[in-house]
Amino acid sequence: MSGSGDEPFIMAVKPLVDAMGGEMLPPDQAGPDDVVLVWEGTGVVAVRLPQLADSLDHILAAMERKHGRSLAELDRKAKQEVVRALEARGAFAVRHGVETVASALGVSRFTVYNYLNREKGA
Repeated sequence: MSGSGDEPFIMAVKPLVDAMGGEMLPPDQAGPDDVVLVWEGTGVVAVRLPQLADSLDHILAAMERKHGRSLAELDRKAKQEVVRALEARGAFAVRHGVETVASALGVSRFTVYNYLNREKGA
């Protein structure tokens, strides 16, 4: 990445890039789909955004870390909360999102749909 004067900027954006499952690389290695972050007129760091399916896996792994155990081990209420949080983040817009979430939660697709419909009916 750029010079040492840019280090505070890079360190400031790193938690955000990590949280979304992105990758930081030097601006001169940026591809056409990468986002180059500019600071004081100079490209400082490029961010390679994850594919949507990879993002869902990243989000599920972060939720497991937050709960301190696998999502399949959570009780029904906690699983419903996970489904609500995932819906808010667009997880079910991803192809096979329901299947991926159902597998992580150790439930059927039907159960995930029930959790989603329950929220809409409430």
